[in-house]
Amino acid sequence: MRSLVSAAPRGRPLALPGSVSLGGLILAATLPIVFLHVDYQPSASLHVAGAHATFKLQDAFVLLTILAAATQARSRPLRPGLPVWTTQALLLVWIVAAVFYPLASSSAYAWKTHLVTAGEFGEYMLLAPAVPLLVRRRADALLALGTLVAWTVVATGVGLVQWGGWSGLAGWGQGHRQPSFLGTHDFAALAGMTLGIGLVALLWRVRERPLRIGAWVAVVTGVVGFVLGGATAGVIGLVPAALAAVVLAARRGLVGRRALVATLAATAVASLGVVALRAGDFGQFFRFLGVEQTQSSTNTHIQTYSQRTVLAYIGARIWLHHPIVGVGWEGSNDPSAFARELPAAHKRFPHVAAIAFPSAQHRYGVQILYVQTLADLGVVGFLLLVAVFAAGILVAVRTALRAPPRVAFAATLGLFWIVLSLGLWSAVGLVAGIPLDALTWFAFGAVCIPAVAD
Repeated sequence: MRSLVSAAPRGRPLALPGSVSLGGLILAATLPIVFLHVDYQPSASLHVAGAHATFKLQDAFVLLTILAAATQARSRPLRPGLPVWTTQALLLVWIVAAVFYPLASSSAYAWKTHLVTAGEFGEYMLLAPAVPLLVRRRADALLALGTLVAWTVVATGVGLVQWGGWSGLAGWGQGHRQPSFLGTHDFAALAGMTLGIGLVALLWRVRERPLRIGAWVAVVTGVVGFVLGGATAGVIGLVPAALAAVVLAARRGLVGRRALVATLAATAVASLGVVALRAGDFGQFFRFLGVEQTQSSTNTHIQTYSQRTVLAYIGARIWLHHPIVGVGWEGSNDPSAFARELPAAHKRFPHVAAIAFPSAQHRYGVQILYVQTLADLGVVGFLLLVAVFAAGILVAVRTALRAPPRVAFAATLGLFWIVLSLGLWSAVGLVAGIPLDALTWFAFGAVCIPAVAD
């Protein structure tokens, strides 16, 4: 079996074969921007036909990436990802239709605002086909992956300084989970993405010394950043993602003992580190469940897991009242949808702090992708979402087992990212234009790369 990249001759420095394409440069330049919190980006406010929109730096780079990909559409086949593109298109059509549902359009401002966010969600969706169109050469892939690793090193460095007590960039205080320059959940997404790069590279026995060093840098900085981000939902995705990568590499006859030990150890350290860092939140959740003695803060302050339980309950009730098509795209965020469910929620959870419940001033949303999809898009939208992820996983597994090594590597890495995102989305609702969106659609793009030339 060929290794992912051929070994450099002895005594000669490793050189990148060929040159990076313009599309590869644009893709690499986009990565740091889409993994940067919007508060730290220049932006411009737009008012069009009564709707308010904010055009951010990330929008400019995403659109530039899409345009660059469009120029390659004739010479670059997208057929390997046809099941993915088909299901994504159907989901996007349903989302756009859902903007105009009666409850979502209870006011002119509401539907116009939801149309803007639906457009941004669709904009990020187009990153998926952009990846196979732009990653044409090995140098393109190495530049993109190297950029992700380098950006994670910077993000983890900032997170470590925040963990030590620096309050800059909205740091959460000494000893707590940290946002770096992304936000806690998205920081975990970026770090988990980079951890996947390192683990899959080791499992696939990348031989060149510089690339092996890069793989270990990805593993170390990925583990540290993942722990600092402190996303327990990320653990739900990380563990099965690592196991899937091990199984696929083993089926290709690639897994060595050291790589296997490193993968399992890194996954365990990252997962246990998050659990240890979030011990206080787990304690409050156990008090909410009645397993431990209640403290005053349990009933007077917002507690992460108890609030998420309440919001999921409200989202489920919204769906039960509109089971087939839901209340419309992001309709569950509108008081017209959630206000009628508040009395039942207060009755069901009488000891949860009042501020934890949604209101016109605090539109928390459902904060779980799967429940919000049911509430907003109904069973139809939920089945389309399942179809998208199922198509991506099936294409990834088929490609990882049958394709040439470089393409199979990309599919394995994409599968790792897809499974990781499935876990992370269990603590985030339908939010357009966040780094987790970028992780998700880059993952789908990676599993659909048709070939990688020298």
